Amino acid sequence: MFITPAYAQTAGAASGGIAAFVSPLIPVIFTIAIFYLLVFRPQQRQAKLHRERIAAVKKGDSVVTGGGLMGKVTRVEDDHVEIEIATGVKVKAVKTTLTDVTPLGGAKPAND
Repeated sequence: MFITPAYAQTAGAASGGIAAFVSPLIPVIFTIAIFYLLVFRPQQRQAKLHRERIAAVKKGDSVVTGGGLMGKVTRVEDDHVEIEIATGVKVKAVKTTLTDVTPLGGAKPAND
């Protein structure tokens, strides 16, 4: 009566091995892979595109700052841009505070 459960427990523990250790990790690895592909990669791609647009800002571009100021770039320096927000009103902003840059020609036209 006591011997049979002991044999059953020993056989079950011995057959588990590495499979018993790896099988709970498979859903965790799968979840991490899905998050990487659906969240982190697109976010990194958007951040890279934004950095490239900010680095390529030039005179005449329309910009929006983090504070919500909209205007046209009148002068570009290494780390700063001068933005004309109204006729005769110019402000100096740090390039990293720019949130959106529209090229001189404007946005791409819609497919009408």
